[in-house]
Amino acid sequence: MSVDSDDAGESSSGASPRNSSRTSRPSNINKNTNQKTKATHTIDRTQEYDDFIATLRAYHKQRGTSFEPEPWVGSAHLDLLKVFNHVVSAGGYDQVSATTLEWRKLATELGLDVTDRSAAGVAYALKSAFLKYLAAYEILTIHKKEPPPPQILEHESAKGGGLLTRTLENYTPKKGPTNAARAVSVNASASETDDTPARKDTPARKETPRSGGTSRNLRVAPPQRVIFQPDTGTARQTRPTAAPSQQSSHHSTTSTPTPQAKMTTQPQGHSHPQHMGMGQQVHAPHMGHTIRGPSFNYNPQNPETTSTLVQNFEPRFDMAPIQMRPVETPANNPAEFERRRRQDRLKASGLLSQPQSIRPPPGATVFEGPNIYVRCLCALRSGIPSEQAYALHHLVKISYERGDKFKFENFAGLAEGLVGKGLEVGAKFFHVNWTIDYSGDPDESNLEELDGLNGTPDILERIAQLRPKDVIDNIQPADFADDMVQITEAVLTMRNMVTLPENAMQMADFPVLRDLVCIILHLPNVESVVELKHCALDIAEQLAPYIVLDADDPLYRTLIAQLHSTDRGAILTALRATTRLSMFLGETNRLPDVPASVLQNILDWLMLNDDELIDACLDFLYVYTAFIANIEPLLKAVGAPHLVDHLVRLLSHGARRIQKDYATEPERKLPARENPLPIPEDLREQLLQMGEPDRCFAWLKCLFEEDPDSAITQIAIWQAYQASFSLHLQQMSRPMINAAEFIKNVPHVFKEAEPQIVKEMGERGETQKFIIRGVRPRMHPTTTDGREYVPCLWKTPVAPGNGRPGHRTECSRHFKNAEQLYSHIITDHVGEKPGADGKFADKERELYCTWGNCARFPRLQKTQLSVFMNHIKTHTKAAQQKTALAHALSAEAAIGSKRPRRTYIVPPRTISIHFEETAFLRDERQTAVAAGIPFSAVLVLRNVARNVSKADGLVLDLPDLASEGQGQSASPLEHLFRPVTARLCDVMTKNQLLASYVQQVLEITRDNY
Repeated sequence: MSVDSDDAGESSSGASPRNSSRTSRPSNINKNTNQKTKATHTIDRTQEYDDFIATLRAYHKQRGTSFEPEPWVGSAHLDLLKVFNHVVSAGGYDQVSATTLEWRKLATELGLDVTDRSAAGVAYALKSAFLKYLAAYEILTIHKKEPPPPQILEHESAKGGGLLTRTLENYTPKKGPTNAARAVSVNASASETDDTPARKDTPARKETPRSGGTSRNLRVAPPQRVIFQPDTGTARQTRPTAAPSQQSSHHSTTSTPTPQAKMTTQPQGHSHPQHMGMGQQVHAPHMGHTIRGPSFNYNPQNPETTSTLVQNFEPRFDMAPIQMRPVETPANNPAEFERRRRQDRLKASGLLSQPQSIRPPPGATVFEGPNIYVRCLCALRSGIPSEQAYALHHLVKISYERGDKFKFENFAGLAEGLVGKGLEVGAKFFHVNWTIDYSGDPDESNLEELDGLNGTPDILERIAQLRPKDVIDNIQPADFADDMVQITEAVLTMRNMVTLPENAMQMADFPVLRDLVCIILHLPNVESVVELKHCALDIAEQLAPYIVLDADDPLYRTLIAQLHSTDRGAILTALRATTRLSMFLGETNRLPDVPASVLQNILDWLMLNDDELIDACLDFLYVYTAFIANIEPLLKAVGAPHLVDHLVRLLSHGARRIQKDYATEPERKLPARENPLPIPEDLREQLLQMGEPDRCFAWLKCLFEEDPDSAITQIAIWQAYQASFSLHLQQMSRPMINAAEFIKNVPHVFKEAEPQIVKEMGERGETQKFIIRGVRPRMHPTTTDGREYVPCLWKTPVAPGNGRPGHRTECSRHFKNAEQLYSHIITDHVGEKPGADGKFADKERELYCTWGNCARFPRLQKTQLSVFMNHIKTHTKAAQQKTALAHALSAEAAIGSKRPRRTYIVPPRTISIHFEETAFLRDERQTAVAAGIPFSAVLVLRNVARNVSKADGLVLDLPDLASEGQGQSASPLEHLFRPVTARLCDVMTKNQLLASYVQQVLEITRDNY
């Protein structure tokens, strides 16, 4: 095997320690292996060189590849101009790469530091530098062709050639060899193509046939069945031994251990060669250029002269693993390399005269400038439009995302800056430039100066004196729109921040913020300020619980004025703000001087289908009606009866009608009959048409049903079957099933049925009783399709001639319909026979009714037969309806469950109660409490009733009642609540959650009528 180029040998930066111990043939480059080539390569910084480097740098920038003007090769910086001219004169990159060892020759001619050990590495580095920085330029300028793209040229390794014919279609990058394969390739090529000494043939190697020529010493495979263990130790020089001639024997011993040495229990690194005789020589390595590492297969030269301490020594390999750090390259750290190149350019130009600042050590404290909060605060107070835009943009995000941490108390001047920015909105719509005076002594003659410490009590009068500007809302200049965005962001930031209670409490003591809210809410009604006004109302809502406003306060008057708006959002926020005034303070919110038009608007809004608006109006009315002074203006402004009617109507707002059934009597189970009922005649005729065992199955289904807790004797059920069919079958000369087969058929019909033998103690001692558990006779027989027969409940005397009604028993016969039952009662129990025409003669006779518990004719009395017959029809129709209802219930139960309805179970008697359920919440004890609109309505009603009863001299205009003659005598409370008393009682009885509150209203009205 031979190598035609330097690619394999020049892919390593130097020879390995293993190869340095070998002897090789003399090199064609350097005859003396110990002599080094003197490094004479230098850079000639001429004008031609500078122009060439500038052209090359521009070309690489255009190509998009990195460029190093002075790459490091060997021990010197490379002169790219010399290299380019030298390679071009030798035929170009492809020609040089195709010639064996040509790159080493060029490296020597260029004066690079080339030795026998570094020749391969220097040659490969030279080739790589040319490929990376000069190859594409050569193809473009010398060969006049378009160079391949960087991904298959500069980004690939320097192995191979053929750049002129390389394209994306015909070039496939090869996967790099593994570390072991790369080491073997480098070692072999460096020792056999370079001038490094090669290892001489050992006796063991002479016995192995060679597969290659004498020009290359390839690694020889070990003999069969021998574990090959390569020498992986670090490079070090071994100790000298007795004779140089022992080298070959030592290599043979350590490289290919014998099977005897391999089978020993000691570690192979310390095992002795048991196969050697006393006359055999143990060779030591040659001391010339031998550099070897510690081998695990090392065997001592003479075991007799070796110390046992050395022999038993075992090296430790528990060293900590080497931490690998990535090498910085332009690919993984382009910023660092760009910084280095910039520093080099500054040094070359002479601009970098003073030394650069030294990077502080790790862990040292470095001031990196203010944080984003301080940065935004300073930018806001700077007055620079661009800085303010930056600050407001970030303050909106910070106040929204970090509102729980962003507090005014931590940033002095933030509130002043935001309010000052918000006041700029006045100059956009009026000829005014608002300013703030924080000295405490403002110039009252200056209309534009606001008092920053105490507020401006005449702010509304000043706003009324302003001269508006002509602003076209649909067409806005760019600067106007940008300014409005910044103003809105400033107010939005304050709105987000005051949602935090700590910020709201602090801003409640900042009077100029109230002035800003008044100014914003009195801006013209244009679309560009809608969002701004809503933000101002939100600020007022958050500040309201912490401030006290009287009737003359500008903010209070402004909020009340918003209730004339047609904007639903503004109305809602204004209602909530006025309702929550001084909520968390000791002062009471009296809501004075509310205009009658506002009260009428609130009453009108109660009739809308808007739960949120209705709830806000009721909250306002609850606070407003809590004071006696407000009752008379309210009732006169809105019409007292109308207000009460609407409030009573809202007591059932969103109510759900719920029905609950309460049991008055529990469910009970009827006792089982001892003997089955006699079979009806029509059912007997139908079953006689069947054969066995179908007749048996049908008879059991019609006269019995399942009951896990009941049982019947086998003799009783068999005798009942015999009594039903034996005589008729004998007359028909047809056979009947025997008793054993009959008993076996019962479990086939009823799954719960099971024949058993029960032992009982009687007078004659222990006896056995044969029963069938799990079945019981039906209360009423059924047809084959499951319909119950109509029973006859007529009671007959127990003994003939005994007319005492207390000793009677029910007739046990059943009929298919009411007509058959009626004929049976008239014929068999009453004793009347129809005439020839099929009609009964109407006559008077002594009759009485014994049907069930009927009390219509309890004793014998003279009665017309027609009247008595009509009475009997009522019983038969009712019995048939009851049977039909039972069948319907059975069919409904069969749909939802596979188990049929149990007729022996009497359902519980229940009573249904209907009531209303309105909105509620759960308290800490999980008890439902009233809430929502109905709860607010009943509280307002209670306030009205309580304060009307306390008001002295209250006169209401009630024309409806006055026209009826009650206007002068009835009290105002009676005028208001007597018409709705019935409805209040209805709500109290049906709504359990509101019952106690409605009861209070009724008690107040009852005591003051």
